[in-house]
Amino acid sequence: MSSGEFDLRTRIGLEAFAPEVTCSRAKCDTTATRRIEWRNPRIHSEDRIKIWLSCDEHLEFLLGFLKSRGFPVRLHAVADPVNEEPIV
Repeated sequence: MSSGEFDLRTRIGLEAFAPEVTCSRAKCDTTATRRIEWRNPRIHSEDRIKIWLSCDEHLEFLLGFLKSRGFPVRLHAVADPVNEEPIV
């Protein structure tokens, strides 16, 4: 991944299909405001970063799911620059 401004639509090739990014919670189509970066240390190396997006309503639910499993997590605004440092 190259550094610079985070543009999820461009990175996943949806810029022509989705004018805004939506929450990762099942059945939620609300605009995402937060980016949750995480990894499962049992199966992912430190440089592997998974990303979920969250609306304000589902932020605590998604964070709680990840933290209850002991997964390392970082939280950013959707538009924040990408943090490419490993998640430890």
